[in-house]
Amino acid sequence: MQAPKKTQLDIVLSRIYTPDSLDHSLPIWRFQNHKIVFTNGCFDILHRGHIDYLSKAADCGTLLIVGVNSDASVRRLGKGPARPLQDQDSRALLIASLHFVGAVVVFDEDTPYELIRRIQPDVLVKGSDYRIDQIAGHDLVLAKGGEVKLIDFLEGYSTSSIEKKIKQG
Repeated sequence: MQAPKKTQLDIVLSRIYTPDSLDHSLPIWRFQNHKIVFTNGCFDILHRGHIDYLSKAADCGTLLIVGVNSDASVRRLGKGPARPLQDQDSRALLIASLHFVGAVVVFDEDTPYELIRRIQPDVLVKGSDYRIDQIAGHDLVLAKGGEVKLIDFLEGYSTSSIEKKIKQG
C-alpha cells in the first residue's frame, strides 16, 4: 500500500517546530553538515523587506532557522496596543511557507537567547539597526567560533510603515 501523498500544506507545517522537536532534528542537520543560520523577529505583516532580509540570511548558510516571537512576547516589546496584528500560528505558517526557510520555532521569552543556546547556530543574523554587542546570543555564537552578521534592511519597507499607511486610509 502506498503512503498518502503529502500536500503542500503538510510540507509547510512540517517546518514548524517546538523547541523540543527541534532538539530531535538538530543532530540530524549537524550530521548532514548543514551550516545553520538563525535569525528572529515578529514578522507581523510579511512584506518585501522581510523577504529580502530572510533570503539574505538564508544565503549565509545551508539551513535557516527562524525564531518567531509569540503573541505575548510581541506585546511585551511595546510595538503598540494592536500588535501583533496576526496570531503567532499564522505568522509562523507564513514564514515556514518560504522555500528558503528550513525551520520555524515560536519562542515566548523577551529575547531568543535560550533558543540560541539550544540551537547553537553557526551564524547569527540580525538587522543592521543593531550593533553586534546588542544582539541576544552573540556571545554564545562567537564563543563557539561562529559568525554574527548584520544585514541592511530594504529602505521603505517595515510593518510599522504599512500599519501607518493603512490607518491613514
